[in-house]
Amino acid sequence: MRTIDALQWVRCALGSGRQRTVLTAVGIAIGIAAVVLLTAIGEGLRVYVMDSFSQFGSRIVKVTPGKNQTMGRAGVLSTVRPLTIADSEVMRQLRDVKYVVPIVTGTGHVEAGIRARDTDVFGVGSDAPDAWQMPVALGSFLPPDDPGNTRPFAVLGSKLRRELFGEDNPLGQFIRIGGARFRVIGVMESKGDFLGMDLDEIAYIPADRALQLFNRVNLQEMDIVFTEQSTSTEMAERIKKRFREIHGDDDITLFTQDDMLASLDRILGLLTVAVSALGSISLLVGGVGVLTIMSTTLRERTAEIGLLRALGTTQRQLLGLFLGEAVLLAMLGGFLGLASVGAFLGLLKILVPTMPVTVQPFYFILSLGLSAVVGLLSGIAPAWRASQLDPIEALRAE
Repeated sequence: MRTIDALQWVRCALGSGRQRTVLTAVGIAIGIAAVVLLTAIGEGLRVYVMDSFSQFGSRIVKVTPGKNQTMGRAGVLSTVRPLTIADSEVMRQLRDVKYVVPIVTGTGHVEAGIRARDTDVFGVGSDAPDAWQMPVALGSFLPPDDPGNTRPFAVLGSKLRRELFGEDNPLGQFIRIGGARFRVIGVMESKGDFLGMDLDEIAYIPADRALQLFNRVNLQEMDIVFTEQSTSTEMAERIKKRFREIHGDDDITLFTQDDMLASLDRILGLLTVAVSALGSISLLVGGVGVLTIMSTTLRERTAEIGLLRALGTTQRQLLGLFLGEAVLLAMLGGFLGLASVGAFLGLLKILVPTMPVTVQPFYFILSLGLSAVVGLLSGIAPAWRASQLDPIEALRAE
C-alpha cells in the first residue's frame, strides 16, 4: 500500500464518524489543556515567588536567635543570650559587610489627626533602604543608628501615607503609633506585595524604639548584606565565629539567600510537577476515549479489514494504519487543546493581568508529543487485534 493511499484511508476513517471523532478529540483536548494550564500556573507561581525574594538582593544572610537543631524553630523560644542591637553594631565590623539591618516587627494602631488604622510596624536601622533596595520617594529615611539615643522618627509606606494624609505633604507631621508620638520624615517608593504582605502599608521606626513599643528585649531578625568579594558560605562562617566570640556559643541560626532560593526552587518545582500530574488524570480519561473509539471502529470495520488483507495488505501495514488513525485522532485533540489554552490565557491576561502565569514554548511542544504518545498507547491493542484478524473470517462478517 502506498503512503498516499494509507493517509487517504486514515482521513476517510476519521471523517466517516465525525461526531464521534470530534467528541473523542475534545476528551484529549481537555486533558492537554488541563496539563498545560496547570503547568503554566505552577511555573508562573515559581517565577513570581523567586522574583519576589530576589528583588531584595542575593547577597543577604538572615540571622535569627536560637538554634533550630535544639528548638525546632529559630527565634520562638528565648536563648542563652538574646539577639541585640549591640550585636548588629559588632557585625558591622566584619570584613566585607556592607549593610546590617536589625529588625523588630509588630502590629500597631497608627493615628494621624482623625484618621487611623492598624498596620504592620517595622523597627529597623538606617541601612534598610540600601540593604533591601527600597528607595525613599519623599524626604529621607531614618538617620544613622545611635542605639539608646534615636529620635522618634517614622517613615511611611506610600499607601499608608495616602490613607493617613491623602495628598497632603506628611513631612514634619506627627503621628501616634501605639500611643507613642513620632514625627514623619519620609515616604517610601511603592514596592507592592511580597508573599501576601503589602509593603506599601508599613510604618518604619528605629529598632530601639520598636523594642520599647512592643515590650521586647531581643531582635527578631538581623539582615546582613555583604559585598561581592565574599561568598555566602564565607560570610556565614565569619558571622558564626564572631557570635561564638561575643555569645560564647552557637546560639543563632543563619539563612543565606542562596539557601532560601534553592529550597524554594525545589519546593515550587515539585509543586509544579504534582499539579501537572493531577492534570494528567484528564489526559488519561482522553486516552481511554481513544481506546474506546478504536475498539468500536474495529468491530464496525471487520469486513473492510478482511478486504484489505485480501487485496494484499500485510499485517505490518494494517497495524500502521490503525496506529496512525489513533495518533492522528489524539494529535487533533492536542491541537484543539492548545488552541483553547491560548484563548483562555489571552482572556485571563485581560481579566486578571496580575495573575502569575508563565507559558514556555517547550510545554506546547511537549504537550503535542504527549498527545501523540497517548494516541499511540491507546491504539496499540485495537491495532494489534485488527492485524491478527483472519482475512476469510473477516470477510464473512459483511
